[in-house]
Amino acid sequence: MTEILKPKVLVVGGGPGGYVAAIRCGQLGLETVLVDADRLGGTCLIRGCIPSKALIHAAGLHAEMVEAARPEGHFGIHAQPPQLRLSQTIAWKDGIVDRLSGGVGGLLRKAKVRVIAGHARFSDAKKCHVDADGESLTIRPEHVILATGSVPVELPFMPLGGKVIGSAEALALEELPQRLVVVGAGYIGLELGTAFANFGAKVTIVETADRILPLYDRKLTDPVRRWLEQHGVALHLGAKALGEEGDGLAIEDTDGNRTVLPADRILVTVGRQPATQGWGLEAMNLAMAGRFIRVDERCATSTTDVWAIGDLVGEPMLAHKASAQGQMVAEIIAGRRRRFDPAGIPAICFTEPEIVSVGVLPDDLPPDAAVMIGQFPLAANGRALSMDAGGDGGFVRIVAEEQGHRILGIQAVGRHISEFAGQFATLIEMGAVLEDVAGIIHAHPTLGEAVHESALHALGQALHI
Repeated sequence: MTEILKPKVLVVGGGPGGYVAAIRCGQLGLETVLVDADRLGGTCLIRGCIPSKALIHAAGLHAEMVEAARPEGHFGIHAQPPQLRLSQTIAWKDGIVDRLSGGVGGLLRKAKVRVIAGHARFSDAKKCHVDADGESLTIRPEHVILATGSVPVELPFMPLGGKVIGSAEALALEELPQRLVVVGAGYIGLELGTAFANFGAKVTIVETADRILPLYDRKLTDPVRRWLEQHGVALHLGAKALGEEGDGLAIEDTDGNRTVLPADRILVTVGRQPATQGWGLEAMNLAMAGRFIRVDERCATSTTDVWAIGDLVGEPMLAHKASAQGQMVAEIIAGRRRRFDPAGIPAICFTEPEIVSVGVLPDDLPPDAAVMIGQFPLAANGRALSMDAGGDGGFVRIVAEEQGHRILGIQAVGRHISEFAGQFATLIEMGAVLEDVAGIIHAHPTLGEAVHESALHALGQALHI
């Protein structure tokens, strides 16, 4: 016999958007059911953000040990060459994922959310069928929150399998590929390519655009490009991947010249697309905006009391955006007035060095825009130098209106600067002006002093450059 559930809210998807929405619904006293066929945590926690950052950290430590094992040593430290046992690194990474995924389950239980492990499929906008543990359930909720996330884009001429892998498979490799070719120089490809280069693989990157990280300006990406070149990562820019050939990947440059790049593994990272297939979207009569589900400023779809959040609804496809939208939708369902209108959503590339950006980039502005730009090099920051983080061309940059001095955007590139994202987002969200930053006493010695100095530089008052 089919069990019929009639909760106030049904959340489909247990990633950072869905589980946050469900927890907040539970906190607000709404009877909530969450359905997900995967492990709790979604792509970000299971096979994306968290595991990739764990490997990046381990790879950076390995690279430092290799540096210290050189005859000249490193900072006066002389070590033996490290031995990499990648299977043990993967096991450590998996332990972190298990702990966090289990923690999500505990939080959902605390919020009294019923979690159903199974595949959801809608027959109409308010009727969902789930096969779970051999049993059939029908769910008829008052509200539906769609949070199914996204999936990697595959190249039709080079499907995953054999030596061709995606980011999920790359994060599970237990043997280091000696020759890794990465297709795509966006943040996913560069983060993983950097990690494997630090582990000791010979990495080659292929990108159709004429530069890496094409969504950012060259000043931000040049330090990353220099690191790649200095560490033996070969860049084939303006090149098109053609498919497997011989023992590697065939590519073609803008002049039509073909080359075969030897590869033990070919990592395809050409983007992600919303996960709109396989759960009955076609039966829900929802308006679309291209490949995304169309929503308004409250994340409401074209069907009453059906909501969509996260990667399903458009760029930026970032976990923290999904979480913010999930929290907001839960509060709207509970009767609060909310809308999604952030002044800036932080974006981070965990490359070598890292990139952080919130708000407007200089290249986004029209040529005649009246703005003030202040920039401060980390080479002039004492804390950066004391952490060996001042020699890679890193800097902090502030973009502000010429009239009124309101901050429009803040960017930084450098080692250890990913934690700046919170400060940058706070300044922009609160409508700070340059004088606000200039008037804040920043602790010495810290990297944060570079934020202070960039504001002073924009005002023509720089002290240390």
